[in-house]
Amino acid sequence: MELMARKVGFDAIAISLSLDSITASVRHSRKLITVMRVIGPPGINASRIGELEELARSGERCTTSRDIAARLAEIGSTPPLYSSTQIAGAIGLASGGLAFLNGAGAPEVIAAATGGAMGQCLRLWLSHRQLNQYGTAALSAMLAAGVYVLAATLANSVGVEFTRYPAGFIASVLFLVPGFPLIAALFDLLHYQTVAALSRFAYGVMILLAVAFGLSLVIEIADVDLSRQPPIELVYPLKLVLRATASFVAGCGFAISFNSTTRTVLAAGFFALGANDLRLVLTDMGLMLAPAAFLGALATGLVALVADRHFKVPPMATTVAPIVIMIPGLYAFEMIVLLNRGQVLEALQAAALFGFVIGALAMGLAVARLFSR
Repeated sequence: MELMARKVGFDAIAISLSLDSITASVRHSRKLITVMRVIGPPGINASRIGELEELARSGERCTTSRDIAARLAEIGSTPPLYSSTQIAGAIGLASGGLAFLNGAGAPEVIAAATGGAMGQCLRLWLSHRQLNQYGTAALSAMLAAGVYVLAATLANSVGVEFTRYPAGFIASVLFLVPGFPLIAALFDLLHYQTVAALSRFAYGVMILLAVAFGLSLVIEIADVDLSRQPPIELVYPLKLVLRATASFVAGCGFAISFNSTTRTVLAAGFFALGANDLRLVLTDMGLMLAPAAFLGALATGLVALVADRHFKVPPMATTVAPIVIMIPGLYAFEMIVLLNRGQVLEALQAAALFGFVIGALAMGLAVARLFSR
């Protein structure tokens, strides 16, 4: 908006953001006008972000307000790049990848992928009917976790044992973690957009509580034991390869759900592969979770800036998916479930870890932006 305001002749522009509105005050020849636009429900559309950034860069082709309005209408009317079935399948693969990254074995990975895909199907179906987002999140979490429990029950009945049940169970609903609003809220604070930061943070917390509510119902009904279990043991070189593959698949899956172009999907997958493997290797070497997350996010941000400079791939579109898979959603859900069970000290420990890692991810991306214009 600042770039386009200068190109059409305004002397200055001031922008105030919130979760559901944008207010802009512009000045031209000592005249001041303020306008407000109410926007729709929150969502992520990486393809649209890229097209808007390209519009701001190529102002020569849009030099009048009429040209800009026509181009904006064209961008806004562009249909989604993927069908609901494709998005649900991508989220299923991402959920399976996250299950493996959390230490699950093959049966748990398959069940988590099935639960994630079914939960995303319900989420899209309810969203298209404009149901309340918090209710949609809770119902999607119930279905995803319920499908996982059902798959585990059926597998146990035929002799397939789920030895690492909690890792896959939590991974089946990790696609519902509002990672982008929480990271964006911290970015808003860095840009002095306090109202936007507080509204996005409140929205993210409410979504998290809604998901935890649906998950807690399944935990109580199915009597799920969430006791921590050691991850599956593998030869370390093989473990590195499998973790890299899982990171790539999860990154691509989330990028597809964010409506990214094919080139951006592949870029996000490779960024996730490198950054998440770096983070995991550092934690294997004994580094704490927050510093490892900071370095992983910093690497993601720096590589995204290089890709933007040389290949014109929007940094926002390529950094969201890799950052999302590094968000410790496991600790967020543990925090709420443990509080619900009265285990306050354990819940506070999980909350502290979650908060420190979220902050470290945002700081890593913020430091990377210091190297941009």
